[in-house]
Order: sequence, then C-alpha cells, then structure tokens
Amino acid sequence: MKRLTKIALLTPLAAAMFPGFALADTSSEIAALRDRLEQLEAQVAQQKATPAPVTSNSSVSFGDTKFSFGGYVKVDALYSRFSDGSVAGSSSGRDFYVPSATPISAGNGNASSVFDMHAQQTRFFFKTETPAGDGKSVKAYIEMDFQSPARGSERVTNNYDPGLRHAFLTYDKWLIGQTWTTFQDLGALPETVDFVGSSDGTVFGRQPQVRYSTGNWQFSVENAETALASRSVPAGAVSITDQGSNAMPDLVARYTHKADFGHISVAALARQLKTSQNAAGQDETTEGYGISLSGKYNLSSGDDIRYMATYGSGLGRYVALGTSGDAVVDASGNLEAIDVVAGYVTYRHLWSDKLRSSIQASVLSIDNPDILAPTAAISDANKTIFSGLTNIIYNVTPKLDIGAEYLHANREVEDGRDGNLDRLQFMAKYSF
Repeated sequence: MKRLTKIALLTPLAAAMFPGFALADTSSEIAALRDRLEQLEAQVAQQKATPAPVTSNSSVSFGDTKFSFGGYVKVDALYSRFSDGSVAGSSSGRDFYVPSATPISAGNGNASSVFDMHAQQTRFFFKTETPAGDGKSVKAYIEMDFQSPARGSERVTNNYDPGLRHAFLTYDKWLIGQTWTTFQDLGALPETVDFVGSSDGTVFGRQPQVRYSTGNWQFSVENAETALASRSVPAGAVSITDQGSNAMPDLVARYTHKADFGHISVAALARQLKTSQNAAGQDETTEGYGISLSGKYNLSSGDDIRYMATYGSGLGRYVALGTSGDAVVDASGNLEAIDVVAGYVTYRHLWSDKLRSSIQASVLSIDNPDILAPTAAISDANKTIFSGLTNIIYNVTPKLDIGAEYLHANREVEDGRDGNLDRLQFMAKYSF
C-alpha cells in the first residue's frame, strides 16, 4: 500500500517535469493495483490460517495431526519336500512354516516336492499422532498384509485379500485395540527368511486387548477363546474347534529388564477354558495358565543370542500357531487342559556390515490326555515337533534385503508316526 501511495504522489510531479511523461487514467490503474494487492493480502491471510500440508519422508501433517505410513514389499520363492504325502496348494503351510501342516501318512507315504512363489507377506501400515493438550498424544496404528485366510487363486491373477493385523490406539500408558498379545516377546523373535521361523517354539498371536504399561511392567486384559481338541473314533483323526463361549478374559502380566547386555523378560498368563460340548451338552470350565521366559543377549562382536522357553497348561492357541488344542472333554464329560512345553534358541552372526546369518533350533512337546493318546489305537494328535534352520541375508541397500534359508522340520503324532519337511526359501524385501 505504501508503494501505491508513492506512485500517486509522484505521478503529477513527473508529468510537470517531463511533459512527454504521462500515465493514462492514473487513478483507475492505482485503484486496480490496490484491489489486486488487497486480494493477495487476503490470500496470504487465509494460507496462514490454514497451513498447507507439511511433508517429510513418509509423513504428512494436517492441522495438529501427523499422519505417516510405511511397510514393505516381500517376494518369496520356496522349494519344499514333504517326506510322507503332500500339502494342498490352498494351505498356508505352502507359504510359510506351519508345524501342524507337515503331512504324515497312514503307511509308507510317497514323498512330494513343490515349488511356490508369492508376495502375500507384503505389508502396509498407517498411523496418526494428535497432541492431547496435556503434554501427551493420542496415537493410532493400523496394519494389513495379504496373508489372509480368504485366499486367492494362483490360476490367473494371484489375487489375495488384505487381512487386518493391527488396529489399536494408545494414550499415555494405555493401549486399546488389536495387536500382539502381551504374552509374546517381540524383541526375542529371530530374524528369518520364513514368515515366523521359530513357529513350533514361540509364543505367537495377535488379538484385541486393553494394556497398561508402567516402568518395566505390562498388564493386559485380552480376548478369550477356547480351542477344543477332539478325536474321532475309530479313525483317530484329531480336530481343533473354537468354542466362543468364554465368560472371562485372558489375563497377562509381563516384566522386562533392559540393560547393555540386551534384555530378559518373563510373562505370566491366567485364563478360563470353557465349552458346552460335553456329553450332556452342558457347560464345562477349567483353568489354564502359562509362564514364558525370553530375551536377547548381545555379544561384543555385534552378534546376539535370542531365546524363549514357555510352559503351561491350557495355552495351546498361544504357542506354535495353534498346533495343540487348549483342552479336551474327557470320558467323564469334564474339561481337561492340555500341557505344552515350547522353546527355541537362535544365534545371529554378523559377517560384515551388509551380511548376516542366523542358526536356530526350535521344539514343541505336547502332553496329551489319554483320550487323545490311546495306547492301542490310531491317533494323529500332535506329540512332538522340532525344527532347525540356517540362513544368510544380504543388505543390498539400506532398504533392500535378499536372503536364502534352509529349514528342516519333523512332526510326530501320538501313535508314533512322523513326517519331515525340508525347505529351501529365497526372498527379496524392500522396506519403505
């Protein structure tokens, strides 16, 4: 505006001093310039009132809420050899190591070999953070992958539905929503090419919960579900069904100590098991419990040792991807919990800044009640499962890894039959 004022004052003076100088319709031009300047000032004021999105890497802010996203693209190629039978192409056991999927034949089964490629473990997450006005923030996190039970077809398009992994919010010391069970120690999970790697020896599960964290402690109230095992007579086939009749949530407490050496953590689980499928069609309940010790020990060379040991009664759905049921209805119609022991140990070695390897042993042992493990009859109730693996992973760039892994696994059932899985797996993984 000051500039327009100067133009208005100097124009008559310039015309008097220089007769050839003139501004046609000076007043109308000044008015037009004034209007244009006022419009620009209004636009600037509006932009200040509503800031444009500010981007930084994978985040963007609107108002006082920050949005960010990330994930990875992972492609796997697997060559699998089953010693006693075959696994259907629709089974998850073809895509990653599922302990209960290793086939066991009734007699001398024929071996089978298959090759698979997929990108179903590709993952995407989205999160937000909004100041709460009290020095704290409300955060939300949603994550999906394509390793969904609603499987697609390999015939033409290899189209797979997205599946919900995580959906939770956090405020202060509280977490509410679906995420990893508090009974699981994520910091002790090994680095493997396989989706889980230590499938038969680890606690593994995601479910809705309310969690409170303070200091080294975590306490949670989590979704309850009883996995009931039953055996058909005389075929001996064992099935596991979800009951959905629990009246009490599962309760978990965890204590974690962190130090320069790494961390050590212990977790306890208490739960009610319930079913209405006894002989009289009546509800039956019993108790389940579990304790898990896990951790990661850092070596001076940059290598580390990761481990987990879990014991309990009635915690089958929490370990080994549900290889065991939680309980069974015995001959008297009572609900009897099933005891399990599981564990693994993994040594991770750094060959260089870009090259690393892991070697691992993992085991699951199930103490089945007599109704699942008769002494003189066929029973395919899982009894003992173990596996070992070794891998090598190369970091091509800070965001791109390629790797190869060999896994051998053995599954034995109650009547003494067993079967082996040998798998060579390759992967390429780009994180963003």
